[in-house]
Amino acid sequence: MSSLGLRVVLAAVAALAGATAIVYAATRAGEAGPSRASEASWAALAPSPLARTEVGAARIGDRVYVVGGFISSGGTTGRMVRYDISADRWRRVADLPIAVNHPGVTALGGRLYLAGGNLPGAGAGEPKSDRLYSYSPRRDRWRRLSDMPTARAALALGGTDGRLYAAGGYSESDFQLRTLEIYDLHRGRWTRGPAMPTGRNHVGAAVLDGELVVTGGRPGPTNGGLATVESYDPEARRWSTLPTLETARSGHAAAVVSGRLVVLGGEELGPGGQTIEQVEAFDPGAGAWSELPQMITPRHGVGAAARAGRIYALEGGPQPGLAYSAALEYLDVR
Repeated sequence: MSSLGLRVVLAAVAALAGATAIVYAATRAGEAGPSRASEASWAALAPSPLARTEVGAARIGDRVYVVGGFISSGGTTGRMVRYDISADRWRRVADLPIAVNHPGVTALGGRLYLAGGNLPGAGAGEPKSDRLYSYSPRRDRWRRLSDMPTARAALALGGTDGRLYAAGGYSESDFQLRTLEIYDLHRGRWTRGPAMPTGRNHVGAAVLDGELVVTGGRPGPTNGGLATVESYDPEARRWSTLPTLETARSGHAAAVVSGRLVVLGGEELGPGGQTIEQVEAFDPGAGAWSELPQMITPRHGVGAAARAGRIYALEGGPQPGLAYSAALEYLDVR
């Protein structure tokens, strides 16, 4: 069992041991419903200079980078903007060499990495990218690295200990990819890891306690969201199942804030579909999810990043499908 999975199991045992007393106390107090992990609320900051959806985002130091996606002026873009947290100011920086939407984006060791995504095309037939790029903030320059073995979009991408982990997503022929591919930054090559238990696309992902955690997603091009949460332990080379999300979702984003995994946004497809305002946090010590304040502007295809107990929701679509926003909003997670 992975270290994260073991913490969850121990937390569950502890919770079960005290369950009777907790239920009795709640009954005596007449309380009902989930408790909020924070009494703070979301607030707005300077909006992005670009209105987009299906972007990728990650933080390096005091700056958050948002790249790719569908742009409101039309089509897929490779544009990138940088948000300076301390100054509450945006700046246009080097464009990605290609235009992509639905990329996997993460930061590691002071660099930004982008893998895969949809290349410009028509609808579900968009060709998939297998490219991996590295961005240097100091040089404001992109560099192409070794291509991924599997071209795909709407994937999970995370990095830890000198390696990148790309999981799930969809290819031109398979909407339920389980494939895990691992890129060694020192050796400059990809290897295959054990398959993710549940194939899905439009997932959220973040590295928590040294493990890649993949949240939600959907099994097909239009199927509804999943509540599935699975984590990969690089040391044990094994996947574990974590407690499910309280709100099933796809097209969402995730980030780690103060040791907790926070999941926000997403969309519900189909008749009457809408974007998801619910936000939740997973505490590995408690082994459970808790509710956080709802988003001001619910969005899918949204970017997320965190710093010093604060999570940021960047750009994204305020309605299901092709809708665009330049919104930047934050929540202090207590």
